[in-house]
Amino acid sequence: MDPSKIREKIVRFRILIIGRANAGKTTILQKVCNTRDNPEIYNSAGEKIDPAVLTASRERGMHDIENEMVFQNNPGFVFHDSRGFEAGGESEFNKVKTFIADRSKERDIKKRLHVIWYCIPMDEAARSFTEGERKFFSQCDTGSVPVMVLFTKFDAFYDIAFAQLKREGNSRKDAKERAPKLAEESFASGPQLKFLKDVRRPPKNHVCLPDMNKDDASCGLLMERTAETLDNEVLTQLFVSTQQINLELCMKYAVER
Repeated sequence: MDPSKIREKIVRFRILIIGRANAGKTTILQKVCNTRDNPEIYNSAGEKIDPAVLTASRERGMHDIENEMVFQNNPGFVFHDSRGFEAGGESEFNKVKTFIADRSKERDIKKRLHVIWYCIPMDEAARSFTEGERKFFSQCDTGSVPVMVLFTKFDAFYDIAFAQLKREGNSRKDAKERAPKLAEESFASGPQLKFLKDVRRPPKNHVCLPDMNKDDASCGLLMERTAETLDNEVLTQLFVSTQQINLELCMKYAVER
């Protein structure tokens, strides 16, 4: 099916992004939409929400997963945000479960959820899964909606690898050059991926995202992995044609069609 006809039918690609505070969610979404601007927020009725009202709600601990975030630089994506389950405990977890269950079976195709990005930051000392994250991957049935784990702030692993290489006698220059590869090799056999393989409801894919706060950072690999994660050819075409930062991905799927 022609991407323009797909977009006419489904309109926008809908993503739920989940993650604890300071997981780097906003930075990633800005990179995905190739902008530095903040998103515009709309309620479930499609009415734009005043940022001051949102700020006041957040200060009172209120958060509505039904709100839609749209970046004007790429309005083809619509995002829903969950702040992670530690912030709201059992109540927040149940809200997310209900949202996923309802949106995965939504009869109106324009409102259906297409993919879930779960952000887990790697810059914290423990670098382990929180109880809320363990609960999600053990208990939350996402139905037909695929889940991808985004290991954000992955450059923290580079720092560990750099320190190890320096201790082993490498020069500063060599240690800096070799650190990313060593970090990725260590992570591949580490406890995080082992946990995700052993859980009851494992994600379909994962991606490591370092240095996303830098101006030249790219979400190209995130786009590629997300496209691979989607089982539905129509949704894959919609996603690939909506994203604007990985032109090679557009060409790849155009050739495969």
